[in-house]
Amino acid sequence: MAISCRVRPFCMISRRMMVTTLGGEENRIAFTLHDKPGSLVEALSIFSRRGISLSHVSNRFKIAAPDVPWFPRHISDLDQFSKSTLDAGDQLESDHPGFTDPEYRARREEIAKVASKYRGADGPVPQIEYTEKEVATWGYVWDELTKLYPRHACKEHNDALQALTEAGIYGPRKIPQLNELSDFVSARTGFQFRPVTGLLSGRDFLNALAFRVFFSTQYVRHHSVPMYTPEPDVIHELLGHAPMFLNPDFADFTQYIGLASLGASDDVIKKLAACYWFSVEFGLLIDLKGAVKAYGAGVLSSYGELLHSTSPTNPSISIKPWDPEEAANEEYPITKMQPVYFAAKSMEDAKIQMKAYCDRVSRPFHCVYDSESQSVFTDVDVYTRPVAMK
Repeated sequence: MAISCRVRPFCMISRRMMVTTLGGEENRIAFTLHDKPGSLVEALSIFSRRGISLSHVSNRFKIAAPDVPWFPRHISDLDQFSKSTLDAGDQLESDHPGFTDPEYRARREEIAKVASKYRGADGPVPQIEYTEKEVATWGYVWDELTKLYPRHACKEHNDALQALTEAGIYGPRKIPQLNELSDFVSARTGFQFRPVTGLLSGRDFLNALAFRVFFSTQYVRHHSVPMYTPEPDVIHELLGHAPMFLNPDFADFTQYIGLASLGASDDVIKKLAACYWFSVEFGLLIDLKGAVKAYGAGVLSSYGELLHSTSPTNPSISIKPWDPEEAANEEYPITKMQPVYFAAKSMEDAKIQMKAYCDRVSRPFHCVYDSESQSVFTDVDVYTRPVAMK
């Protein structure tokens, strides 16, 4: 019989046991008992005698295993996501700046092929030899955005960007390579970056976060409009997303969303995606002086959005206190600047609230991530069904 429970603090009770730290003073322990009468009572009495509170106890095996949407159990399962993107990376809409540029379309296809062939077991992410035109586009955006960061970006982002620059990974005349970035970030918070050809479904993208994996594009926006891109490109990923993953609170925050998405219903996925949108993409923080600072990638990678969201005199926006429950049900536009933002007191506070929300997500099982085996374990047996592409 396998048992999963949450305890505070931790004590050793079994030789066959997996311990996962959930943050603060709380841990989750999974252990195996002999299948005989009284074994569970005996095990739980150990906690009672030591004054340890249990917030959740569950038996792994049930008569009827719940039926939920398929989800990855091991990091290697993420390989199949490269086959299920919503677009192929080179398929552009008619209003895309590069739609009528055959050279740009061919370049996008070339980079997309590299990403489509990559598998986690291959080792380091293949490097892209960026062209002079692509590096110039990166450099232009770098120069413009880094002028604003000291005043409008949060300290966590600025500190991380400085660390990446001092390490020689970032700079105005060099587009960072995912393999170097991934090694640097993984050594600090365990998050790694993997290439993807285009947009993943919301479910697949969030599922990957549970394994501390962030899928990143590698292609560069069209050079004719360097400060605009209709879809995420490598500049958005590298200037907006990547630096924040060096912050432990942000890394935990993001993984909580990912873990809550595993096996979740479509309705829950929609709510988690909204939480992600108003935080990881467009989140704000209130610093110690009461000033609004950006930590969301959609803000940090957009000159206009950065000024729009952090202006203390902008009457066209509403900044609400960070509340995942409210954010999960808030509507948002995708193709224009945001009218509503959520601002947290700190990254730690945002993380605590996000974890509490994820713990309340309705799902017929609990799961934990084991970083050593890079696997997810559930506290009950579950049956998974295929998920249709949307």
